[in-house]
Amino acid sequence: MSDLPRKAVTRTAKLAALPLGFAGRATWGLGKRIVGESAEIVGRELQQRTADQLFKVLGELKGGAMKFGQALSVFESALPEEVAGPYRAALTKLQEAAPPMPTRTVHAVLAERLGEDWRDLFVEFEDKPSAAASIGQVHRAVWHDGREVAVKVQYPGAGDALLSDLSQLSRFARLLGPLIPGMDIKPLITELRDRVSEELDYGLEAGAQQAHAAEFADDPDVVVPAVVHQREQVLVTEWIDGVPLSEVIADGTREQRDRAGQLLARFLFSGPARTGLLHADPHPGNFRLLPGGPDGAADWRLGVLDFGTVDRLPGGLPAPIGQSLRMTLDGEADAVYDMLCAEGFVKESIELDPEAVLDYLLPIIEPARVTEFTFTRGWMRGQAARIADPRSPAYQLGKRLNLPPSYLLIHRVTLSTIGVLCQLGATVRLREELEEWLPGFVAEPEEDRPEEDRETAAEA
Repeated sequence: MSDLPRKAVTRTAKLAALPLGFAGRATWGLGKRIVGESAEIVGRELQQRTADQLFKVLGELKGGAMKFGQALSVFESALPEEVAGPYRAALTKLQEAAPPMPTRTVHAVLAERLGEDWRDLFVEFEDKPSAAASIGQVHRAVWHDGREVAVKVQYPGAGDALLSDLSQLSRFARLLGPLIPGMDIKPLITELRDRVSEELDYGLEAGAQQAHAAEFADDPDVVVPAVVHQREQVLVTEWIDGVPLSEVIADGTREQRDRAGQLLARFLFSGPARTGLLHADPHPGNFRLLPGGPDGAADWRLGVLDFGTVDRLPGGLPAPIGQSLRMTLDGEADAVYDMLCAEGFVKESIELDPEAVLDYLLPIIEPARVTEFTFTRGWMRGQAARIADPRSPAYQLGKRLNLPPSYLLIHRVTLSTIGVLCQLGATVRLREELEEWLPGFVAEPEEDRPEEDRETAAEA
């Protein structure tokens, strides 16, 4: 048997073992209860063992399994606290590291893609990777012109591994679903599958990153490393140092947490407005806090990495998002409902009570109602519990709403970013960013509206 088929069989076996492991631990837990141990102790041990196995497997496999684990990790804030503890450490590991590929494999890829004399391109090249992700790993190096660079090398066979893992995980979606209350796992896995070809294309990634690097080149708050060189399966960009956001989440000061949260929110909404692209992989491993801005303009700046997944939004974020958000805050139930119907969030065959829809939305948009808002795990858990409880009106109404395909990635990125803000426990002036960057959130002055719009408003 060749190495490739053998690895594929091993990957499949590890993933297939997950549901068997869950079932085995449930039986073990029942046995412990029978011999008299408390439900609380047994439950905690069960969660710990489940977390250890699930994320150990996902981390070892890289590929789609790790990609799924990283996507899942930003929703850790939604877990009930008694469940979240055991998962938190295992989830965080997936945000920063994975087992590296052998040095000889790295050299073989570089020789194939950059030429046999690839070492001449570098003054120095560190064989030990500085970071590893779902489809590639990063090596620190010095480019031939003296610049410090990050060399991203794609794992051989990464595409096949991604697709195979995600196909396997989709079969277990119902089993994995309870990990995050109120979240349907299957659409997340489907959407990750749909993005595979884009993420494997380092040419597309280089284009998206360079567009951001050019736009944010003189920005006092956001740093995007420029692209230095790109070939198939190899991407060389400028190196940036900084504190990984996962470390800020674990041990950051209040100043670091609030600054990181503010800049993360700013980047989420300003990126599409300034570049026509939405960075669509907002897990903490893709962000750094950099001390000091140019000429001391800021205490901390946000470094942004990994543009392998982006949503192309030539006009920025869709104006109906801002318009419906503003009208919801203003309590305009009928107008909000009409817009949701027009955008496809309510199917033609469904009829809902506009006031009930407003009641469903208002708690979710609470951070936009005030000048500043402190995002907490408790708030996130409360929202998840409200939507996930089958006895609640919010659960029943949510089941009847629809998420149009054009909004799927925007929705996931926004939800993921909120998850990171809750992990940070950051106090953020979110409304300020919405007013500055979100189309439609601030109503147009009467004199700026087209004549026909003013006539319609006057008739109303």
